[in-house]
Amino acid sequence: MQNDPSLTLSAQDCLVAVMIAVSASDEHIGTTELIKIQTAVTLLPIFADFDQDRIKTVSQMVFDLFEQEDGLDALFGLVREALPDRLNETAYALACDVAAADGKLEEAEMRILEEIRYELNIDRLHAAAIERGARARHLT
Repeated sequence: MQNDPSLTLSAQDCLVAVMIAVSASDEHIGTTELIKIQTAVTLLPIFADFDQDRIKTVSQMVFDLFEQEDGLDALFGLVREALPDRLNETAYALACDVAAADGKLEEAEMRILEEIRYELNIDRLHAAAIERGARARHLT
């Protein structure tokens, strides 16, 4: 697994992986969540030089990891290794946007968001502000 070049993650791959993980956490990837991920990758400056064909590769990696017993831990290990600390809050903000995209927060999504906060060492006050912003952006 370590020698596979498709598993050498860029910072952008990590952001996509976190968004996919949140979307897949409730075992249902909704259309609104997929659109949110695609829109983020298309529009945000952090993805300016990102090869969008990588979304499929990164998604498959996340799905493969989720099938393993310690897959979530392995995913966070890969993300912590490849994602610069300065992008931890960006990853959390993108995760919150994906979770909020369909207008409801499932228990599994809340658990994975909590895990992301812990694994990426997001300050609780900063996390609350990010979460509130995501809720505000997705009100109907």
